[in-house]
Amino acid sequence: MTVAVLHDAAHACLARTGAGRSVAAADVVLLRRVMQAFLPLVPVVPAALLFVAGPAVALPLGFALVLSLFLLASVVAFAFARVPARPGETAEASAEDGFSADACPGLLLRLDAKGLVRAAGGRDREVFFSFLRDPIDRPFVEHVHVSDRLGFVEALADLRAGVDAVAIDLRLDRPMLGLEQSQFMNVRMDMTAVRGADGALSAVHAQILDIAGEMRIRDEARRMAGEAADAHETKSRFLAAVSHELRTPLNAILGFSDILAGEYFGKLQNDRQREYVGLIHQSGAHLLSVVNAMLDMSKIEAGRYELTLEPFAIAETISHCENMLSLQAKTRGVTLTSRLGRGLGEVVADERAVRQVLINLVGNAIKFTEAGGAVTIDAGIEGGELKIVVSDTGIGIAPEKLSLIGKPFTQIHGELNRRYEGSGLGLSLVKGLTALHGGRFEMTSRPGEGTVVAVTLPADGSGIIAVGDTAGADNRVDFPPRLKAEDAVAARTKDEWVHDEAKAKIA
Repeated sequence: MTVAVLHDAAHACLARTGAGRSVAAADVVLLRRVMQAFLPLVPVVPAALLFVAGPAVALPLGFALVLSLFLLASVVAFAFARVPARPGETAEASAEDGFSADACPGLLLRLDAKGLVRAAGGRDREVFFSFLRDPIDRPFVEHVHVSDRLGFVEALADLRAGVDAVAIDLRLDRPMLGLEQSQFMNVRMDMTAVRGADGALSAVHAQILDIAGEMRIRDEARRMAGEAADAHETKSRFLAAVSHELRTPLNAILGFSDILAGEYFGKLQNDRQREYVGLIHQSGAHLLSVVNAMLDMSKIEAGRYELTLEPFAIAETISHCENMLSLQAKTRGVTLTSRLGRGLGEVVADERAVRQVLINLVGNAIKFTEAGGAVTIDAGIEGGELKIVVSDTGIGIAPEKLSLIGKPFTQIHGELNRRYEGSGLGLSLVKGLTALHGGRFEMTSRPGEGTVVAVTLPADGSGIIAVGDTAGADNRVDFPPRLKAEDAVAARTKDEWVHDEAKAKIA
């Protein structure tokens, strides 16, 4: 109790005389010790003076004498504490305050401005000293692996140049202490500069931590990333090979079924045969569309999808797609209309890719719109960009399922008893082809009300050129395309997905 009271009194006294400066723990401990030494003299000295003088003289004289000696002793103690500093006093003060450098993990070192080790501590001091060769008063760089010494010297130079703290990863030479140990220890060295009154580097406080566990995690992450890349490449090659192998027999099936349906080499016997031939042709055409989608997807994933840049009338392309899908819409009882903006002339893009985008978007809208609903195609050029919007009054998409949109082979309504056919590749191709043009893909939807999909492309083809210029040596395209990390948070909203530029090869 008495020690705590004296500690608080010493701290308050130094705080008042410090002119607002922070009070060092070592100074508080030193003043507290002086106070502890003189505290017993406060009653003893006045009592002793009572034997030679009366109380009126002995008591004030005794207290004044004790106070004078206390002030003199305090000045002398602080003078000796400043020049020179007492060895170990800081550590002792810290220990009495409940803080010890030896409790800190790793190895703690104090280096001078030249990099010589002057003091050592830390909880793992003995572990490091078991293989370090008597580091005290020797250059620390001698213990660093030859390949990492330049990094240590540069870090020390940065501290001399004015940097306050530097952290570097090093390898320390370690003699082979056992078969289970490696020759080097991977460590992280966190160095903090200590400067004198003139700002020059006077010492460096360093903490060294063993990062063997972190290195194992890094190696495992690199290994897994390599395996994932190999698996991705293998999958892309497999899809491409299978797609090519399937297209040849499918073309034969479609060709011969056309011949049979046309009855070029003889009449079919009855309507059932004609129905079966029609089903064969319909099934073959559906399978061929799936194979083509898989082939296009594998090309985009491998970065080998070729875009042919050419000017074409976008209004004619939209009209062609509308005519192509009007029968499908009529069969389902859906009204298909288009609204084209004035002055909608030519755009520069890959016409086949744009047509594929339109067919997939409009086909999806028709498929998920009930009888009596409507599908509308809007197109216009705004600010040098072609904007195509496909909206429907269909079943819509739940907010929690919007994040699945655009993933290959993923279907939102994919239950075992699902009502809607499809391979789950349509929107994946739309997003991929849009990104290859340097465009944006946006979707909003409400369950029971409908869905609006907007595709925005540079009308002059500049997006494709910019992508080609920045492609570099690596021609791989992320599929589905992903946002850049720094723009992802700002560009993504609850019900909106915008995909950044992808790499494309221009034919």
